[in-house]
Amino acid sequence: MQKNIRIAPSILSADFAQLGAEIAAIDAAGADYIHVDVMDGHFVPNITIGPAVVKAIRPFSKKVFDVHLMISPVDAYIKDFADAGSDIITIHAEATPHFHRTLQLIKSLGIKAGISLNPGSPVEMLDNVMDMVDLILVMSVNPGFGGQKFIMSQLAKISRIRQMIEDSGRDIDLQVDGGITPETAKLVTQAGADVLVAGTASFTGGPAHYAENIRKLRG
Repeated sequence: MQKNIRIAPSILSADFAQLGAEIAAIDAAGADYIHVDVMDGHFVPNITIGPAVVKAIRPFSKKVFDVHLMISPVDAYIKDFADAGSDIITIHAEATPHFHRTLQLIKSLGIKAGISLNPGSPVEMLDNVMDMVDLILVMSVNPGFGGQKFIMSQLAKISRIRQMIEDSGRDIDLQVDGGITPETAKLVTQAGADVLVAGTASFTGGPAHYAENIRKLRG
């Protein structure tokens, strides 16, 4: 059974000169999760932030810190991000040949574990980890930059993964990230997603508009 739709604004689209205030504002506006995109300039063609920034912004919200690691290698940094205050750490199945072990490491630290698939990656990569994950993230753009156009072929993938979750009998978030607008939000929720990552659509217009932005994404 699909759960209530939750909105996870990506701080990649926030004003980094006022990052703490931006997080407090998006929290107050009704965000369910705070989505933190971590990029290394290696696994993806962009560089963002590290665990020190996550630790610095943690006091500005009590909401779930949903930390998405687009980095490779990844294992050496898991504990640092956990210690910095992450509630969920999501890693990419494509980032390491041993992602089962990485998920074990995340779980051993007492936090929730997520797995992400790039647009070209098959759902079969999830087959042997459905008993471990708390969140599955479908990338509906190629990771690395905000503001990209939604890739429509991912809707079928979302539907297939929703069925896998139902079949597992487990409580697993199905998250979608990339090109999420009020229009595409309707499509992905109809396909079975229940957590929407939105950067541009959440932070457009400044703090006075955040609550309305989130309301429109919920549909």
